[in-house]
Amino acid sequence: MIVETSSGSVRLAANLKWMYTEVPFEQRFDAAAASGFTGVEFASPYELSADAIRRMLDQAGLEQVLINTPAGPAGSTTVMGAGFVPGARDEFRAGVLSALEYATVLGTPVIHVMAGLRPADADPERAFAGYVANIGWAAEQARSAGIRIVLEAINKRDQPRYGLESMETAAAVAEAVDPDTVGVLFDVYHAQVDRGNVIERFERLAPLVGHVQIADNPGRGEPGTGEIAYERVLARIAASDYAGWIGCEYGPVADTHDGLTWTERISA
Repeated sequence: MIVETSSGSVRLAANLKWMYTEVPFEQRFDAAAASGFTGVEFASPYELSADAIRRMLDQAGLEQVLINTPAGPAGSTTVMGAGFVPGARDEFRAGVLSALEYATVLGTPVIHVMAGLRPADADPERAFAGYVANIGWAAEQARSAGIRIVLEAINKRDQPRYGLESMETAAAVAEAVDPDTVGVLFDVYHAQVDRGNVIERFERLAPLVGHVQIADNPGRGEPGTGEIAYERVLARIAASDYAGWIGCEYGPVADTHDGLTWTERISA
């Protein structure tokens, strides 16, 4: 979906985990296409075969723009990823390889490599060093596949033990490992909860931003339901050199399709 702002256009992708929950997952592809989306994202494709998802994408005329690396089972130490978990290197590597296999079949250009939770009893410096080493290995695999990986920091209100401290930390890791292969997932919602100054921070990190996601705050609903000035935020993104997709990772406050009227207000 192309939306015009006061400074140019942005490309929106529907997040099929959060949006169109009025219908079963397999029907969300067609629902997104009917709303005018041409790109979709969702965290975990692994419950279905890559070929099955590829067929649904093709039938709906959609691109898969982002997937995550796999998460561990509920209640496990790797429930939000294995990157920061000491002793989980093999699980981390297997997850990266699985994500790359899916991304290759789906034609997905970007993989979010989940950092995961730092165990409460883990030494912070050792956990961080292990994480950087893991990202270095992941970058080598992604580079040979022609796929970019991105790193996301989750705000400490929602997830106090998430490994990455901030988007700035994610940027530092990307710079240290390989900024051509590793980038930052700039989530506007998490940025607002974590310190705010969304536009200033985006502009500072823009050269490293490999993907953008949006939701309003509080409530994590669609733009226009909270405090974030999305007319200004999206205009600044449009004016930047960022040419990638913007994932709508929000939970609609009511019907998904009807809630898309926010895109008309942005372009008014």
